[in-house]
Amino acid sequence: MRQEFYNLSINTKGQKLYEFTNQTIKWIEKNNFRNGILNLSILHTSASLIVQENADPDVQTDLINYFDRLVPMNDKLYIHTTEGKDDMPAHIKSSLTNNQISLSISNGKLLLGTWQGVYLFEHRLKPQKRIITHHFLGEI
Repeated sequence: MRQEFYNLSINTKGQKLYEFTNQTIKWIEKNNFRNGILNLSILHTSASLIVQENADPDVQTDLINYFDRLVPMNDKLYIHTTEGKDDMPAHIKSSLTNNQISLSISNGKLLLGTWQGVYLFEHRLKPQKRIITHHFLGEI
C-alpha cells in the first residue's frame, strides 16, 4: 500500500465550473497508481467540487443559473456580507455541494462515466486561487 499527496492550484476568473479531470489523470499516470481510492478535497469554504457532465457546456450554464436562483445574491437576505454580495451565497452553495469527493482507480484508470468530468465549482464573482488536495491510497 502507498499514500501520495498532491496539491493542484487553480486560478479562477469568477463564478464558473473549472474542469480539472485531465490534470488529475496525468498525476495518476505519472505516479503509476494501479488500484485504490483518490480523495479530492478543496481547501476553501466558498467553492466546491462536483462530478458532472463534460460534453454539453449548457449543463454548466444551467447549474450556475439554478444555484443563483436557489441562493440569490441579495445583501438584504444575509447578515454575513463582509466580502460583498457573493459572500454568504458562496458559503451556502458550497454547503449544498461537496468539499470532498472520493473516486476509485482501477487498473491505472480513474473510474468516471463516459460524459463525466471532475470540476471545481467556483461560487465567487472575483478571481480566486483555489487549492485542491489529491490524496491517493492504494497499490502501485
